[in-house]
Amino acid sequence: MHEQHQILYKHRFVEGIKGIDVYRNHGGYEAFRKALTMTPEAIIDEVKLSGLRGRGGAGFPTHIKWASVPKNTDQEHYLIINADEGEPGTAKDRDLMNNLPHLLVEGCLIGMLAIRARKCYIYIRGEYAEPWQNVQRAINEAYRAGFIGKNVLGSGMDFDVYTHLGAGSYECGEESALISSLMGERGMPRLKAPSAPLYTVSGAWQKPTPVNNVETIATVVPIINMGGAEYAKIGYGSPRSRGTKLTSISGHVKKPGVYEITLGTPMREVIYDIAGGIRDGHTLKTYIPGGSSTGFMMPEPLDYPMDYEGVVTAGAMLGLGSGGLIVMDETTPIVPVTKRLVDFYHHESCGKCTPCREGLNWLAKIYDRILAGGGRPQDLDLIWDICDNVRGKSFCGLGEGAIVPVMTSIKYFRDEYMSYIKSGRDLVMV
Repeated sequence: MHEQHQILYKHRFVEGIKGIDVYRNHGGYEAFRKALTMTPEAIIDEVKLSGLRGRGGAGFPTHIKWASVPKNTDQEHYLIINADEGEPGTAKDRDLMNNLPHLLVEGCLIGMLAIRARKCYIYIRGEYAEPWQNVQRAINEAYRAGFIGKNVLGSGMDFDVYTHLGAGSYECGEESALISSLMGERGMPRLKAPSAPLYTVSGAWQKPTPVNNVETIATVVPIINMGGAEYAKIGYGSPRSRGTKLTSISGHVKKPGVYEITLGTPMREVIYDIAGGIRDGHTLKTYIPGGSSTGFMMPEPLDYPMDYEGVVTAGAMLGLGSGGLIVMDETTPIVPVTKRLVDFYHHESCGKCTPCREGLNWLAKIYDRILAGGGRPQDLDLIWDICDNVRGKSFCGLGEGAIVPVMTSIKYFRDEYMSYIKSGRDLVMV
């Protein structure tokens, strides 16, 4: 089995690591001290050398996002951290906030230095009461220790970090909807470039505002500590996928949990060695590699590298996603599982754009009818046609993410749909 480098989780299980004293005893805030001696350009260069890409789902290079922030300081810059983790099957940001909150706070401080910001907002999912408490406690400790506040560590610079609880909207995980919600507006997506300025130029309150995921910003800490070139040496797959990825593994495996996995590790090792394999007496039927919106995949091939490029090559429609690996054995009825996902996305749609609002509404109705025994042979073509009218046409990524599990379920498990349509029963129930 390939070695699994523990970069973010190096001190994950140290007793008391949530507190600032223990965190500092294990090297905490040394990366921030180092960053204070560097120029913003030098910090971004280290992140560029590391090959760090967004760990929230899109995989966009972090250094490009930061470098696009204007260098002028005649207007305020903001850093926003997306901790609105709502993707079904994903819980890695929650684990970071619960167990390594100071790693997040230190990453925020380094990020603010890189983009010349003096204020950072951590937007936390409304249901995450415990993570919010842990992060806020860490922020309070950092203020008292002089890492946040006025004239931080005698640098002459002031930094402030705030938490903001969402109201339970999945849509606010989309960065423009998150920005709107943070400003007190309705959490709905906005126009994006080229129709509107980049958020790194004009975001919250029309000020430069890059948005980074929790895991992404936390990873900046070890990158500054060890150097970007050293971090880039970690990885077994594509040269464009370096470092490690926190992965939430759930479902029919023997050892579910959140693991730090070196990018490029074969998916077979992830499922059968790291997660302990399928529960006794059962076999792998399907899995979702990166959160529900990445869709179903077949049990073979499994020897591809689990990284941004490898997952796409193996057939995942939306890539590595947010790191939520959901494993299902042969007892799983695919049609009801897909219906549950459709219901989730239908409920969470903000309703702003017609393709998503109407398309998901009709999909929910069709699935209700199929599972009630009223399915028709032409329903599969109808479902596919609706998905085609949503794909690439919705205002944000919610519509796209909602139809991927639908399309992949029909692609791989059409016989189970036909069983429901013909007999009102799933094949696994026959």
